[in-house]
Amino acid sequence: MELRQKLCRKGYPETAVEQVVAELVSQGLQSDGRFAEEFTRSRAEKGYGAYRIRQELRQHGIDVDEALEDDQDWDALIQKTYVKKYGETIPASLAERAARERFLRRRGFDSDQIRRLFKRLRQPGSE
Repeated sequence: MELRQKLCRKGYPETAVEQVVAELVSQGLQSDGRFAEEFTRSRAEKGYGAYRIRQELRQHGIDVDEALEDDQDWDALIQKTYVKKYGETIPASLAERAARERFLRRRGFDSDQIRRLFKRLRQPGSE
């Protein structure tokens, strides 16, 4: 947990840190689950995919499996992210498509999501 690490780095004794954190958890004032939900929502709103969010949560010391078990519609999110950057346009060349795929991968979307997105873009009138 990030709070423990920060307090220990500031020089507080580990036993005192453990007691304080345990007290905060028991009072419901500190919750990794709440943090993970809010963090996931916030990053998804900024156009980041599950893979990237998962990596960032791990850096915060959060149990990733529980955090991303929400009903986020990743296909809708990748569509929104793509349209915001490129509009509804289809890549004109393989090089352009590869560049757009790299952008989406850096954002944390997986190959299947990217493939479905390009398939939807090729089918006019779909979603």
